[in-house]
Amino acid sequence: MLKTVLTAAAISGLLAPISRAQESDLGISVPITLSAGGMYTQRLSLADPGTSPFTAGFRAMLYPTVKLGKHWFGYAAIETRLAPYLYYDAYEPDHEFYNNVIQAFVGYSVQTEKTAVVIKAGRLASAFGSFPLRYDDAENPLLDQPLSYIQTLSLDYGQIPCGVNDLASQHYGFVNNLCGGQGGGPGLTPVTLYGLDGVEVDFSGYHVDGRLQITNSSPAYPQPIQLTGEYAQWAAGAGYTIRQGWRVGVSAFRGPYLDAPLIPFLPAGSTLRSFPATGIGADAQWARGRWSATGEWQRFQFDYPNFTTAPSVISEYGELKAVVTPRFFLAGRAGWMKPGGAADNTGVSIGQFAPSIASYELAAGSWINRHQLVKASYEWLRIQNMPGSRLDVLGVQFVTTFHAWDQTFR
Repeated sequence: MLKTVLTAAAISGLLAPISRAQESDLGISVPITLSAGGMYTQRLSLADPGTSPFTAGFRAMLYPTVKLGKHWFGYAAIETRLAPYLYYDAYEPDHEFYNNVIQAFVGYSVQTEKTAVVIKAGRLASAFGSFPLRYDDAENPLLDQPLSYIQTLSLDYGQIPCGVNDLASQHYGFVNNLCGGQGGGPGLTPVTLYGLDGVEVDFSGYHVDGRLQITNSSPAYPQPIQLTGEYAQWAAGAGYTIRQGWRVGVSAFRGPYLDAPLIPFLPAGSTLRSFPATGIGADAQWARGRWSATGEWQRFQFDYPNFTTAPSVISEYGELKAVVTPRFFLAGRAGWMKPGGAADNTGVSIGQFAPSIASYELAAGSWINRHQLVKASYEWLRIQNMPGSRLDVLGVQFVTTFHAWDQTFR
């Protein structure tokens, strides 16, 4: 059956090697996923035409888990990556190490025969959307990720556009607005795949799962908790399992996302909370026999000063996987990101503030054994009014998983 987005399910899976060992109440487990990959793409030469279209990198994901009794546990997800490794790394051809603590929290769980409640505090994956828990290369049957989790927009959290004309003159990957803030930013991504500091409550039982999260910053602009100028905000989600292998869900978030240095540029009497980012989404997962599918629909709105109709974006994708043999599978994903209209307080309006983006990826994978996986995929990325195949990517990955440490204490 497909995994649900409820984090409690992921934690239960990671604790399984500990709990099987004589059901000890104390233990440590460190699952690891190691991946190496290469790609061929003209994205590498966008900044420097002399750059080779071939590159390679690797990623290590560590998931240390500590069981501290019948109810308490600790969990972390830590990434070390040599880029370019992921497809969205390829816009920067220089090799560089990245280290990210994606999750790191303390949890308390209570279970009955039919229900489970988990409370968590620390660095958390966003409660919005369903893809973040499939970010591991062994869980993702393809090599890339859906657009709303990786694609930067021609909007920015550190700059204020003067109006529609300013907004429409921006480009993906470089934003330089003129009415406040420091220009030259890369733009924001609607939903982060990395961590947010906060607290969360998860519930599952009677075919229903739910989650409520309070964080220090927006999924569109994650910030360390020690920085000033942050405002608490919420994200929530819920799902219903119609039958085994078939689940539908919804999620939402809302809260301020603009950077604190923009406060002097805001209209009199307003605060950062007057201009929130809002996301709503629906998702579904289905599996039967050799076939499985998942998909999401999301709408994002980013309120700005100077606008009567705020810029918004709709993102959607569908993913299909077919298990051809016990070891070999085929998978595909099609996704779209469609910017909407906007209007400013001078009466100027536009039907679409930025070009649409479409992404199509086909992949094949083979399990060498139950711990080692080889994948290859080709992705077509199309931006409206940009013909050609310079943004396409051909990639391969080798993935291996193992437990570096399993220890129980009586």
